[in-house]
Amino acid sequence: MGALGNPDFRRLWVADLASQLGSRIDVLAVPLLAATALGASVFDVSLLRVAGTLPYLVLGLQVGAWCDRMRHRPVLIAADVGRALLIASVPIAALFGALGLVQLLSVVLGVGVLSVFFEVAHQTYVPRLVPREHLPDANARLQTNLSMAAVAGPGLAGLIVQALGNATALAVDAVSYLCSAFWLRRIETPDARPEPGPRRLLREIGDGLRVVRGNRILLAISVHGAVSSFFQSVHLAIVIVFLARDVGLSPWAIGLLGTVSLTGALTAGLTARRLGAWIGEARALWGAAVLFGLAYQLYPFTGRGWALTCYVAAGFFATYGIIVLNVFGMSFQQTVAPPELLGRVNSITHTLILGVVPLGSLLGGVLASAFGMRVTLHVAAAGVLASAVVLVSPLRKLRDLVPG
Repeated sequence: MGALGNPDFRRLWVADLASQLGSRIDVLAVPLLAATALGASVFDVSLLRVAGTLPYLVLGLQVGAWCDRMRHRPVLIAADVGRALLIASVPIAALFGALGLVQLLSVVLGVGVLSVFFEVAHQTYVPRLVPREHLPDANARLQTNLSMAAVAGPGLAGLIVQALGNATALAVDAVSYLCSAFWLRRIETPDARPEPGPRRLLREIGDGLRVVRGNRILLAISVHGAVSSFFQSVHLAIVIVFLARDVGLSPWAIGLLGTVSLTGALTAGLTARRLGAWIGEARALWGAAVLFGLAYQLYPFTGRGWALTCYVAAGFFATYGIIVLNVFGMSFQQTVAPPELLGRVNSITHTLILGVVPLGSLLGGVLASAFGMRVTLHVAAAGVLASAVVLVSPLRKLRDLVPG
């Protein structure tokens, strides 16, 4: 059974699935709540994404060093409970007619801070539950969770929003975080505290930076992630508003469109390991980057009627590429990074990839306000495709991922 033969990994896997499903709901519900109930502009909606991702830029490097000093399971549980409480405050405020854009921005910012701790600790925790030879299988299982959430989440969110409203959808999201915390509490593997010693934050961060900089493949994976993430965030900052206002879709239709278009993620989660064994992990990695970039070229041509197939095709191939990139990129990172530095290495790559998101989201809002949303989608698509060069260059002559 591979990684799933480990009972504690199964508990982590179930917790991750619950959290992923909830997170997919708020991806749709939060911008729709702002755009409809609160009358937010497209720039205001882009600010929500800025608030949610800004903590990665501000705190990412420090969190990696802190997580290497702490036990990881308590961090994960505390982050889940904290996020549940913050998200739950939105439907409560809406129930009393007190919800405003400032509160929504504050909640998104708080959830973003806790998510930095959760994501860094989560990726560092996996190698402590499963042996290294099972890491590709474990990461593929977790990426399959992401895939299933990507497929089921938008449709589920659309149905909940359409039937019960945006606030109720966020209440479901809060419950999902509590479910995740429950399963994390059931993990039995001892979570040993790292050995105490002299702590110097800047030196600890520098040790992690040297690991990333000293491995050309890991550096290429991280830089590609940063560049593609920047332009992807330009796209994501406005695409929900684009579908609602320019294309004229209802929340249910947007959710259904997302469900159909994201089936590529589920397909990748089920086939990524076989693809890597067939053509080689290095080829799968840079091929996925090229596929990801080419798929994005279809998004700006989305429209009513048959033109919706552009969105579906783009989503299928883009999400297939993303999952393949995640499976092999994360497995390589967890293999080459020294265990005592893995938290810092994870935080560095997270900071590179997610730290640019608020900047890209802000640019998306500015470009959409000045030139329109369809032009902005073209700019984002061109940038995502150009980023593939970063991975193709060092990997094009390799079949498998080897330390470099």
